[in-house]
Formats: sequence, C-alpha cells, structure tokens
Amino acid sequence: MEEKRRYPRLTRNLPIKLYDSEFDIVTETKNISGNGAYCAVDRPIPVMTKLNIVLLIPFKSRRNKEKIVKKINCEGVVVRGKYIRDNGRHSYYVGIYFNDIKEKDRKILLSYIDSFLKSTNNNLS
Repeated sequence: MEEKRRYPRLTRNLPIKLYDSEFDIVTETKNISGNGAYCAVDRPIPVMTKLNIVLLIPFKSRRNKEKIVKKINCEGVVVRGKYIRDNGRHSYYVGIYFNDIKEKDRKILLSYIDSFLKSTNNNLS
C-alpha cells in the first residue's frame, strides 16, 4: 500500500500546548508530521475546533553539541477525535492539522523528524 501523506510521520513524544479562549492543555504528541500531530488530551475537543499551538522541539547545537529547544508557535484545527478507555482512565485522542505554520518552523520540524528517520534507517541496514 502506498503512503499518501505529504510528510513522514514520526512516533515521538514531544511537549505540546493546545489552547484557545476556553481551555489550556499541556500534553505530549503520540506522533507528529510536518502537517499535524496526534495527541492525548484530558477532555473531548470537537472536530473543527481552532487551536493555538506551542511545540517544543529539542536539538543539539551544531557548534558545541549543547542541547537547545526550539519553540514553534502555530495554529491548527482538530480533524479527528477518539475516546479511549485506558486502564480505567478516560482519555481522548485528537488529530490536529497545522493550518497556519510558518515555513521556517515547518522546516525545523521536518529536520527534527528526518534526523530520527535517518538514524532508524541507518540502524536497519
């Protein structure tokens, strides 16, 4: 089956903040791509809800190999929601499409994703 996604998806837990005028949720991604993210939240968020998003992307500085965090601010829309009952806890998962992300920020995100995908492919060879 051929992959139809525009950008590769990486299963990775990254800190993410989702907020609007009604709520403020800090959680982690379950997976992420250049177009969106999938994450667990503590309440249902209706499909088509517009969100403000802050992503924290860890990197190693090229100069001194020091760890740095790049902060990406963007906007997204909930495109999918799912209720999960997990070990007695009630969780909600949402798929978010990044509908307003600066291209320089998307490149930072894609660089992060690519670095993990390349290391995974190198380990398989």
